Amino acid sequence: MSERVVEAAVRGVPPLTLTDAELELDVLPLTKTPKAELVTAWVRFGPEAFRVEARAVAWTPKAVAIEWEMPWGARHREWV
Repeated sequence: MSERVVEAAVRGVPPLTLTDAELELDVLPLTKTPKAELVTAWVRFGPEAFRVEARAVAWTPKAVAIEWEMPWGARHREWV
């Protein structure tokens, strides 16, 4: 995990996730996987984006739900 990601989190900047309107879960098919796939994803912390090593746990044709942990154990789940 990038030191810059950790610095952003320590500054209290939360990771951003897509909105319901952006996800369009009411019209797009949703796939959930019983076995998460390892991925590298761009996650926004305020105005900055950082790459994180994560697990893809669900997706649509336009977005992916990822989960990852910070070094101190805090867990995140965001749509990117």
